[in-house]
Amino acid sequence: MKANKIFMRIALVMILLFGFNYSHSQSKSNLEEAQKAITASNANYHQAFSKNDPSIFINSYAEDGCILAPNMATVCGRGEVAKFFTAGYNMGIRGGKLVTTKMYGDGIEYVTEEGYGQIFDKNGMLMDEAKYLVVWKKTKEGWKMYRDIFNSNPSAK
Repeated sequence: MKANKIFMRIALVMILLFGFNYSHSQSKSNLEEAQKAITASNANYHQAFSKNDPSIFINSYAEDGCILAPNMATVCGRGEVAKFFTAGYNMGIRGGKLVTTKMYGDGIEYVTEEGYGQIFDKNGMLMDEAKYLVVWKKTKEGWKMYRDIFNSNPSAK
């Protein structure tokens, strides 16, 4: 009887350890998949301005995505995101660069990206530098920006 209890405890510990390792490896795999998708999206993001193609910009966001830009009301939904793009284009934005510095989350439903970015005018001159946090949401269309918040670095102005 005592040997049976010892066996059961060992078996339980083994099951728990296997479950934890499996869960951890799945989480790592999900996060890596999210990182690849986010990197690809970021690579295309500013092409919208150089090509004057708002669809690239708009399709980076979830249908219920919001932009929380400084000194303005929160912009939500793809229609409002389109207006935000047009305002940026009219201000002279023609390109940019996003650099991810950290990624948080398990990669299942949401991931948070931290980074910095730059935007450029038609002559390639720096218009602004900013830091950002983006909460990405996994949708039926893939990983999309759900909440996008950023602010300028004082040295850029």
